[in-house]
Amino acid sequence: MKAYVAVDIGASSGRLMLGAVVDGQLKLTEVHRFKNGFKNEDGHDRWQIDHIINEIFAGLEKVKKMGYTLVDLGIDTWAVDYVLVGADGKKMHDPVSYRDARTNQAISQLTTDLPKSYIYEKTGIQFQNFNTLYQLYTEERDDLAKADKILMIPDYIGYVLTGNAVTEVTNASTTQMLSLRQGLFDKDLLKEVNVAQDQFPELVESGTPLGKISHKWHLKYDIPETDVITVATHDTASAVIGTPGFGNHWAFLSSGTWSLLGAELNTPENGQDAFKENYTNEWGAYGTYRFLKNIMGLWIVQCIKREYNDKYSFNELADMADKVEPFRVFIDINDKRFENPKNMIKELQNYVAETGQAKLETPGELTRAVYENLALYYANEIEKLSTIIANPIDTLNIVGGGSNVTLMNQLTADLANMKVVAGPSEATAIGNLLVQMITTGAVKDVVAGRKLIKESFDLKTFEPDVNAYPGVFTKYKAFMKTINQKSKEAV
Repeated sequence: MKAYVAVDIGASSGRLMLGAVVDGQLKLTEVHRFKNGFKNEDGHDRWQIDHIINEIFAGLEKVKKMGYTLVDLGIDTWAVDYVLVGADGKKMHDPVSYRDARTNQAISQLTTDLPKSYIYEKTGIQFQNFNTLYQLYTEERDDLAKADKILMIPDYIGYVLTGNAVTEVTNASTTQMLSLRQGLFDKDLLKEVNVAQDQFPELVESGTPLGKISHKWHLKYDIPETDVITVATHDTASAVIGTPGFGNHWAFLSSGTWSLLGAELNTPENGQDAFKENYTNEWGAYGTYRFLKNIMGLWIVQCIKREYNDKYSFNELADMADKVEPFRVFIDINDKRFENPKNMIKELQNYVAETGQAKLETPGELTRAVYENLALYYANEIEKLSTIIANPIDTLNIVGGGSNVTLMNQLTADLANMKVVAGPSEATAIGNLLVQMITTGAVKDVVAGRKLIKESFDLKTFEPDVNAYPGVFTKYKAFMKTINQKSKEAV
């Protein structure tokens, strides 16, 4: 039997999902799940990339035990991080995580020579200190000179599996080095970070067949005959493909460790308004662009859970949050201090103390503060998004793990004053599978794929109650204006 398998790897976990269309519905089966994370080695936070690859093979062995002898497989992961591969075809080091502190000052240093407006006009990508551009800028020069290939994380995994190296565009665009106009890596930016064009393998579109898993792996593992398809390898790109949005007035929110909020466009938007608001034009599958804002996400709640020694489940934290008095504090949830603090709970408590607000002491208070301020941030950005693209938005589709957080979904609907459609939570794996199915002809196109999603999964709708929290959004915007002004004065 033949199967479609999505390898979907995030910052905290990875899994292999089996997909099949049965009686007109897409059915998913989680075959294998494993933990992921970085460890501090040689003074840097590094991903354990060999562990990830070993777990992929462990999952494929399970697929074969289920009776599947032929498999199509796609790989998606997070963005911006990369592996340096030497002339011997092997990785030079475990890849450094985007949360590593090495790039903290890189934007200000690099933009001394190249103005931000110049870089944004070229690439249309928002400025984040962990973008590949700044990682390469801080990379050891000797290592860069010795590197035969620079491979984004999913491309590296595909390379190890098949021996074939490519650079898939949805992930490559997040480097902040692809030219919007030329469709190639920008020569000026490559020169700035001492990288040659030929160190990046050929750019390919989502849905490009990569090749079969090499014979040598069949000698080591009992796995099916597997054809690897280069899907939309950036997990957000796959998630957007897996979002059941219809018409011209919907926005997406991929809600997981990060929150990615935006709209799917056919042409990029890199004008002054987009530059001012730090919106990004990441390349999507099938000639689209993901015009979005990168926002802190459920990473903060994940940290809270961990710092309580996993005493409470996410559902228990949400239940406790539901019982807390609403809107006791405002927080700039996208403040860089929350990216990777030593202690997230203390960082949140310090923030409200510094801004003269109520204390956050209980798990419920902390969790509710995060959910509320994420919802407020979403509402604020939806206003900006609609203005920049000159298109009214009437529906927000929330996918990913956050689509299961009822409290946050309803808060978002109320504060943004629009319908929220939540689900599917497995949008990334679904988008991965759909690209495979479109490539092999099992599904006609993205529109047909999104109709299949709507018919296959239980989507929940949250209607707005504009009277739920009168005046809160206005007060929040005034708070954010004050915070932003103080930040500018500090600079």
